[in-house]
Amino acid sequence: MNLNEQHGRSAPSGWSRTQELLALPTQTERLPFSVRVVRSEADLHKAVHVRHSAYARHVPAFAESLRLPESYDTMDGTVVLLAESKLDGTPLGTMRIQTNAFAPLPLEHSLTLPPRMRHSPLAEATRLGVGEPAQGRAVKTVLFKAFFLYCQQQGIDWMVITARTPIDRQYERLLFTDVDPALGYVPLAHVGNLPHRIMCLEVSGAEQHWAELQHPLFQFVFRTDHVDIDLGQPAARNGLKPQALAAALPRMQM
Repeated sequence: MNLNEQHGRSAPSGWSRTQELLALPTQTERLPFSVRVVRSEADLHKAVHVRHSAYARHVPAFAESLRLPESYDTMDGTVVLLAESKLDGTPLGTMRIQTNAFAPLPLEHSLTLPPRMRHSPLAEATRLGVGEPAQGRAVKTVLFKAFFLYCQQQGIDWMVITARTPIDRQYERLLFTDVDPALGYVPLAHVGNLPHRIMCLEVSGAEQHWAELQHPLFQFVFRTDHVDIDLGQPAARNGLKPQALAAALPRMQM
C-alpha cells in the first residue's frame, strides 16, 4: 500500500516515493500548545523569561545578559515567537526571527556571508529556548516549522541559524548545511563570542528536497495544517515599542 492509499487516495502506478509524498493531501492537527508572534510587552516578558531559563541551563554566564528584553526584540524586521501551554498559558518556548529587510543580520557583524546569499532576503533564527525537557523536543520542532512558515510568508530565500556543538547536529537532521564549510565554528559577537557553526536552508527548494530524501518530518512540516501556529498577517515592521526594554522582568512561576 502506498502513502496516498493510506490517506484514502490512489496514486498512479509507477509513481516514485517522492511523487507520492508530494501528492499527499493536507491534514489538520491540533497541538497541546500554541505558537504565536509576540505583540505585547507582557508577552515579550514571558518570552524573555523562558529564553533566560533555557540559556541558564547550558551557558549560565551568558544567560546573565538575557534577563531583560534586548534591543533586537523591538527592531523592525524582527519578530519574537512564543509557545504557550493551551491549558494554563505557561510559556514553553521562544525564538526570535530577524530578517535583513532593514539591517544586516546579527551574525553579519562577525563574518561575511558568501556572494550567493549576500544580496538575498535572509532570516536568522536566534535566541531559541525551550522550557521543560519533557515537551522541549515537540516545542522546538513546532518553532522550527513556524520559522519556515514565516520565511515563506515574508518571501525569504534563505533560513540561517547559528548553533553550538552538539546542537548543530539537530539542524543537520533538518537538512541545514554549512554556509561555508571552511568556516568551522566561528566566535559570534551576538552570542557572547561563543563558537557557533553557521548553517542555512534554502526555502524554495526545501519541500522537494525533504520529499526526495523521505525526511521523517515531511508530512508534519509540509502536509499538516497546524492551526495552533498563528503568525498573523505579514508585517515587516515590529509592533512592539522600545519602551518594553525598560520594564523590569516580572517573576513568573514555571
